[in-house]
Amino acid sequence: MGPEDLEKVLRLLPPGDARQDVLVGLDTPDDAAVFMLDGETALVHTLDFFTPIVDDPYLFGQIAAANALSDIYAMGGTPISAMNIVCFPCSLGMDILVRILEGGLAKIREAGAVLLGGHTVDDEEPKYGLAVTGKVHPDRIMTSLGAEPGDHLVLTKSLGTGILATALKGDFLNETEMAGAIEGMTRLNVAASAAALAAGAHACTDVTGFGLVGHLLNMLPQGGLACEVSASLFPVYEGAREMAAMGMIPAGAHRNREFLSTRVEVSPGVEEIDRDLLFDPQTSGGLLIALPPQGVEAFAQQMGGAGSWTRIGEFTQSPGPVIRVNP
Repeated sequence: MGPEDLEKVLRLLPPGDARQDVLVGLDTPDDAAVFMLDGETALVHTLDFFTPIVDDPYLFGQIAAANALSDIYAMGGTPISAMNIVCFPCSLGMDILVRILEGGLAKIREAGAVLLGGHTVDDEEPKYGLAVTGKVHPDRIMTSLGAEPGDHLVLTKSLGTGILATALKGDFLNETEMAGAIEGMTRLNVAASAAALAAGAHACTDVTGFGLVGHLLNMLPQGGLACEVSASLFPVYEGAREMAAMGMIPAGAHRNREFLSTRVEVSPGVEEIDRDLLFDPQTSGGLLIALPPQGVEAFAQQMGGAGSWTRIGEFTQSPGPVIRVNP
């Protein structure tokens, strides 16, 4: 489902319930919801599942689980429980399904959560993911809203997973050649989430199917705020630029570009490959974090060697929400 499809669906839905215990619901662009239990604890709810992005079933399970868990981390929460969501053709044999579930379980345990069960249906195409519940203190929730002019924009994983997955499906590369991207997709966003909280982040979201531009726009819903990013600063997985130059652009990137490009001002000096990376749909991507200037050093110290991160832009004042892309 592309961003334009989701927008149509949301317009048709009735408004979310106006209850004081719903802290984050249908009225925000976040990928998880938050329900307050009491003054000390709120529950974070999310779910996500998709078709295989790699051939190895164990790796697919890990990537899908890390992707679902990411929504909890983007809200500043800690995963506590998960349930499997499985669509699987029984004709493929149960050994493959077992490996997918083993991969997912490994990431659930790494996150310190517990698997409680799930639901499985027979389907023509494999799909796997998780419904995850986390917990967070009501005063420590991070959402996609709240960035301020002058904040630095930080990205904690590289871009290009959609391009590389398309190339893998077309047999233009193998999983060994995209090992860097696989490592990134299986890496939990737990360290980045903790660092963002410690640094006093004003806003946070994760980068997934709507690409860098789509999720960054979710941080700019109100007038008076824009973001300037530099394409030369984009972290990119090895091989992604080469595959993009060969035309390995996923259909989702074209949908994202068609729907979102009117809100993006791209400088003539930005290369076409960097334009592709703006809209490339990511799987288990990094966190996009709005940090106050005084929080950047604290973020760097907190991250230490726990994964890479890059400052790619800055939030600015503007008459209307827009992304400006410079070379």
